[in-house]
Amino acid sequence: MAAGWRRLQAAVVAICLSLSLLLTACSGSSGPISGNYVEDTIATADSLLATIALSSDDRAEAETQARTLINDYMARYRPQRQVNGLASFTTMQTALNSLAGHYANYPNRPVPDALRERVSKELKKAETGVSRGA
Repeated sequence: MAAGWRRLQAAVVAICLSLSLLLTACSGSSGPISGNYVEDTIATADSLLATIALSSDDRAEAETQARTLINDYMARYRPQRQVNGLASFTTMQTALNSLAGHYANYPNRPVPDALRERVSKELKKAETGVSRGA
């Protein structure tokens, strides 16, 4: 009898965990990423341009949010074949990888001027490309 009761408890716990994971995964609240590639690319580029232009006083929280935004954007669009072949996506990916690499390797340092200029140029190029449909 005790073995049957334990199996029932294990099954109930497994069902509850499965439902909670399912509901969490299907909640649809993925933060600032909406699922519209054009809007998300422009919004992400604008947000990152604003972040790298900040002074050193306001940088810490903005960099944390930027890293989260970069991860969310890449997780959303990298697996999509219809998007990841576009020139705007490859340009955006280059800029995001450069910025994410800097934040990962030098978390307490400001973005160097050369990297800031290159990333700004790539983000603006990606914005232009996505608005044209490329």
